[in-house]
Amino acid sequence: MLESYFIRPETVDRIRGSWLSAAIERYLAWLESQSYSARCVIHRVPLVVRFGEFARKRGATDIAELLSHVDAFVQHRRRIRRGHQFRSNTARRQFEYDIRGPLEQFCTVVQVVPPSDPDAACPFRGRARGFFEYLREERGLRSTTIDSYRVQLSRFEQYIADRKIELDQLSPTVLDGFVAEQRLHISARSLGVPCTVLRVFVRYLFRQRILRQDLSTSLDGPRTYALSEVPRSISTEDVERTLSSIERRSMVGRRDYAMLMLLVVYGLRAREVAALTLDDFDWRMNKLHVRSRKAGRADVYPLTTEVGEAVLDYLRHARPTTNDRRVFFRATAPRTAVTHRTVSTQAKVCLRRAGVTVPRAGSHTLRHSCAQRLVDAEFSLKVVGDFLGHRHAASTRIYSKVAIEALREVALGDGEAML
Repeated sequence: MLESYFIRPETVDRIRGSWLSAAIERYLAWLESQSYSARCVIHRVPLVVRFGEFARKRGATDIAELLSHVDAFVQHRRRIRRGHQFRSNTARRQFEYDIRGPLEQFCTVVQVVPPSDPDAACPFRGRARGFFEYLREERGLRSTTIDSYRVQLSRFEQYIADRKIELDQLSPTVLDGFVAEQRLHISARSLGVPCTVLRVFVRYLFRQRILRQDLSTSLDGPRTYALSEVPRSISTEDVERTLSSIERRSMVGRRDYAMLMLLVVYGLRAREVAALTLDDFDWRMNKLHVRSRKAGRADVYPLTTEVGEAVLDYLRHARPTTNDRRVFFRATAPRTAVTHRTVSTQAKVCLRRAGVTVPRAGSHTLRHSCAQRLVDAEFSLKVVGDFLGHRHAASTRIYSKVAIEALREVALGDGEAML
């Protein structure tokens, strides 16, 4: 199998001479099964060999010990760049990801990371390992919410690591510095998410006596006001231009067009599109079942001809052959089901390609556009809320601000008529 990718016999001999040779063979077979390109294999296999040699010199004698050497190997690869400076922090993080990602993938494939351990790849796993179990068991949070905690704490872990700060050295100044840095990249309303995550995390550290005092009281979220923003919807013309800009002759284009049609027609969330399965489409009765809604809701919609044809085109000509019942899959290796981030990212890409200018472009842009279309058609806010899957009527009030024509009549009309 190695000879299919490496021409030089000495390269093959070096790989087979590694103490990880059996694990590398299993990893290579997995890469082939997931349709990875030859270029990717040629990059990853030698990287694993070098990692094995590095770990052996550091005293590793068993494959189960590999994961503990990944961080040290990443730092080692940074040092041997011969003094080359990274152009930005983004370039540095990408360099580290290109090394860490394949190695952690290798460890997972050869079962160095037990599949039954959901916290093995979590931030602070060595110093606050029980935190994610606490979120799952005691607080009862859903897996999607725990994923958000994992993302935010990964950024915080990187922040204090760059400044060589230990967990027991945290202070209000450190927390404020992290929050201030996050504010450079996200809005005030979005800043509430990392503030909430940090508040829960430092409270847990205090409970576990890792911190001497409870720092959660020093984390004040940003002040925001209800209904202070206007939903970031786009016009019907922009929606049509976005859909028509998708190249539907390619596999990616067929998939993206089907996903965007679901966002536009039904106003689904990105998570709801990613969670759709083949069983959710009732082709006989022309029904679409959306089972993974917020608050455990499940709704049924009539399956329109346009959406049905778009999904069928993807299923027949672009979806990979798999036993997984999920509808939408990655177009490149590994051929796994798409995540909500993929749906939102592809919506953003399509909007930008079509030249549509909108703040924070993404899947919710099309969801808001669906809501505006319903409001313009003079549906009541109750009907709009039910269609969008809102649990409370208060969640739909923001869409009263997109009744542009009605507001214009109020602004231009005779004020006495309103008395």
